[in-house]
Amino acid sequence: MPEHHHEHHPNVSADLIWEIARVNNAFLVKRRSGGGVQFSRDPFNLVNKHSRKHAGFVNDKAVGILPGAKGGLTLTTKKTKHSNRPIANINEVKFGADKSGPKVYKNIVNVTAKQGYRPDLRRDAVARASAIKMSSRPVKETPEKKARGAKAKKAAAKE
Repeated sequence: MPEHHHEHHPNVSADLIWEIARVNNAFLVKRRSGGGVQFSRDPFNLVNKHSRKHAGFVNDKAVGILPGAKGGLTLTTKKTKHSNRPIANINEVKFGADKSGPKVYKNIVNVTAKQGYRPDLRRDAVARASAIKMSSRPVKETPEKKARGAKAKKAAAKE
């Protein structure tokens, strides 16, 4: 019996989904301040902008980067094969906090490039991963200011 490979083609185009859902969806954050700016809470939106380009829930292939446990990262990608099965539609790669930044960024670029994800998302993915890694670092305490110059040292010694 010959093996048949069926590609899943959704019944509705991504453009139509965007036109319907762009005005009101679960990820949309509207703010009256700042000129009515709109943001997105979509986990597959790397820059949190409410736009067709960055909307992960609309695009068949999307990339998301979320903070992981204990300072790590989780790279989440959408597969095109199981668009009607939400759990099977997601692929996760976890990076521990012990993995260095450049290695994480290289892995993110390699995963997205080899699986044929949009090249314009790679820079945003690396930027988001970098921001998450920076925010998970412990904050260093600022050292006390030392007196500089002879007069300042004399004044500090008197106190």
